Amino acid sequence: MLNFDPDHYRFVEEGAVGLTAPLQTTIRGLLDDGAPNIFFAGSGGVALLGMPAARLLQTQSTFPAFVEMGAELVLGGNANLTRKSIVVVPSVSGTTKEAIAVLEYAQSRGATVITLTGTAGTPLAERADVNFQNDCADDTSSENFLLQTLLISLAIMDARREIAGYDRIIAELRTLPQLLVDVKEQFEPRAADLAIEMRDAQHHLVCSAGPSWYEAWYYAMCILEEMQWIWTRPIHASDFFHGTLELVEPGTSMILLKGEDEHRPLVERVERFVPTITDGLRVIDSRDFTLLGISDDVRALISPVVFAAALERLSAQLETIRDHPLTTRRYYRRIAY
Repeated sequence: MLNFDPDHYRFVEEGAVGLTAPLQTTIRGLLDDGAPNIFFAGSGGVALLGMPAARLLQTQSTFPAFVEMGAELVLGGNANLTRKSIVVVPSVSGTTKEAIAVLEYAQSRGATVITLTGTAGTPLAERADVNFQNDCADDTSSENFLLQTLLISLAIMDARREIAGYDRIIAELRTLPQLLVDVKEQFEPRAADLAIEMRDAQHHLVCSAGPSWYEAWYYAMCILEEMQWIWTRPIHASDFFHGTLELVEPGTSMILLKGEDEHRPLVERVERFVPTITDGLRVIDSRDFTLLGISDDVRALISPVVFAAALERLSAQLETIRDHPLTTRRYYRRIAY
């Protein structure tokens, strides 16, 4: 596979699922100590990677879960953020100033801050109440944070007896590192073809629904816009027919991510309409990937992880065929702003 080290990738994702036991122990301790709620409050694209886990709690648990943009939380506050609230802050670098501000603000309110960091010895790693460290970089971080935050939500639901088959689910998740390598291998030929089709397009729509929506949003903002400088419009499938459909015309490019949860019909509605206008629809369906040993309910949970693994292959192909390295920036962490 192009510019890919499967052994390193497996090592990183094994590190993520390897945090299952310490995450569970920490969460149980905080709940026993009277934690009233949990906040997912990151900054930038990495914050999106915690949203599927937050949404799982919001729909399947009665434990209050809140999602906040870090910078807004610091400026506007939230009356529900109180003493013993759990605040989860992910960061690859561990140095993002908005994330550090969230940590300081939450701690000033008496909350317990859990940081998930991809770099050791950083402010977010050292100043957290609890830190979980797993070295990762841009090409491995999405799956890393999607899995870690999922494990947090599952631990909460298990402690509250709100989920059946917890041990089975965890056992299946432990097999994912190799299965995600398999996903990449399965998608590599199509990623190469898609990159050729997309190399000269300067506008894309990226659409999904349910937990996979956050991966669509992330890929549009953090990869196509930030790392490839391509104008991209992420749009939730339920919002597509309330405005964005008027932008579709012959030649419009759209990437549609079809997950395996109960929100799939929202995506299928978009899938039926768009080809009546443009031949630029590209559907990526998580059902098309072989995941040996993974039950249907777990497949629904991990669709965003599967998409993250597959889309990284598209990113690798795009940077090569467009001669635009994913690490190239004009402004981000280059100038003061």
